[in-house]
Amino acid sequence: MKRIRMRLINKQESKKQKETKIPLSSNEDTSISSKLSENLQRIKQLVGNSSDVIIRDFDMIHSSVQVAAVYTDGLVDKNLAGFFLNRSLMIKKEQVTVSKENVFEFIKNNALTVQKIKIIRDWNELILSILSGDTVILIDGCTEAISGETKGGEMRGITEPTTQVTIRGPKDCFNESIGTNISLIRRRIASSNLWLETMRIGQETHTNIAIMYIKGIINEELIQEVKKRLNEIKTDRILDSGNIEHFIEDHTSSPFPTIYSTERPDSVAGNLLEGRIAILVDGSPFVLIVPTLFVQFFQSPDDYSYRYNLAIFLRILRYVSFFISLVAPSIYIAAITFHQEMIPTTLLISLASSREGVPFPAFVEALLMEATFELLREAGIRMPRAVGQAVSIVGALVLGQAAVQAGIVSPQMVIIVAITGIASFATPAYDLAASARLIRFILMILAATFGFYGLTLGIIIIIAHLNSLRSFGFPYLAPFSPFILEGQKDAILRFPLKQLFTRQHLISQNDKIMESGNPHPSFEQSGTKTKDEKENKE
Repeated sequence: MKRIRMRLINKQESKKQKETKIPLSSNEDTSISSKLSENLQRIKQLVGNSSDVIIRDFDMIHSSVQVAAVYTDGLVDKNLAGFFLNRSLMIKKEQVTVSKENVFEFIKNNALTVQKIKIIRDWNELILSILSGDTVILIDGCTEAISGETKGGEMRGITEPTTQVTIRGPKDCFNESIGTNISLIRRRIASSNLWLETMRIGQETHTNIAIMYIKGIINEELIQEVKKRLNEIKTDRILDSGNIEHFIEDHTSSPFPTIYSTERPDSVAGNLLEGRIAILVDGSPFVLIVPTLFVQFFQSPDDYSYRYNLAIFLRILRYVSFFISLVAPSIYIAAITFHQEMIPTTLLISLASSREGVPFPAFVEALLMEATFELLREAGIRMPRAVGQAVSIVGALVLGQAAVQAGIVSPQMVIIVAITGIASFATPAYDLAASARLIRFILMILAATFGFYGLTLGIIIIIAHLNSLRSFGFPYLAPFSPFILEGQKDAILRFPLKQLFTRQHLISQNDKIMESGNPHPSFEQSGTKTKDEKENKE
């Protein structure tokens, strides 16, 4: 009986909550009332009398018409909002005479000073404007409202990148303001062909989403596909660009990222010029780039600032580091467990003597050390920055030395795990490095079970899986599979910039030529002759 009573009470409470909540649904009247008092009362009810929603009543001196301004404290620029209201409503009677019927037109046409003005006739749009940082003016006797863009408030400034650090190149990065992020991109591409389209996603958050692309370079079918996937998102919240990524990516179950995210404006500008689309999310400092190829995760923005020979060396080093971080523990486990004959005799004797007192097989050794290293890495990230690095370094040294002295692991295993961890940090993209961390444990199990045969099978499966991936319909392994000769100039190698005059024809099928002609003509071509040549001619 008590349970039945509790259920009845809970049902009654839930019914009361539904009755008190005033949602904006399609069944309600979404028109704005002509009575100012009713509109203000409805706003208070919808926001639950929230104290940060400010309502200021005015009596226009020159027309004795009641007017109210509504905005959300903390989301508006107070100086801009105050200037907007003072110039719009606080006009002296001696300056102008306005009849009651013309108050709305007068405010709209003559007294507004903000850059963007919008006329609102729908109630849902009115509430959304207030909660988005705009200032809304309601006039008694009028069924329309005036919204002025006064977004502002406290936000993080433009700082240096934290996850994609470069030695040579720009030092600015995106922040949580979508307007600031758009301006950082436009500063680098001052072209009328750089188009911007916006939308809102999230039934509760109503998050601003923007897509940017260069008209004439972008593939039109790609634009339609991106818009289609964004419009198909049905959720009540979008709080970060990672939420968008999970909804629009082709393969959600793959450990490899198929959408590239970056916090660097120069990286976004470079990808836009190659014919890709940038997706910006308000409140997130990371911008999504689609479509994405596997080779993008090994390219760093400062590759194009170095000389080409140094850039080639660094890029090859990244590929080798990724392979080491993926298979180094597995190779050691397979060699020690099944294939001792492949190890040189002197090295094998050294390994056997160091493992003499170790009670665990090589797989358990590697598993313990890898799990410990991942634990220290995660602890270093989550702890305060001043303490995190010290904890990671000291913890690794102390635990590694103590484990060797206690005879739990061998010194060689500590070296292997350390090299693997360092190699994982050499990958420019964190998402790809995290994928290698996950796959590494699977390869370790295969190596401990079947030796090099299992490791080889695992690598074949990984390559086959990469070959099957698509990013918005584009092959993930291009230009390797399918093989594109022109694309090899900026894949593993990086040719001199004057030879990179074509775009990927898979990405951009409209404007393939980035530059033409010889950018550095010789003296004879330019008509300029040296001093010695002039003397000889004379």
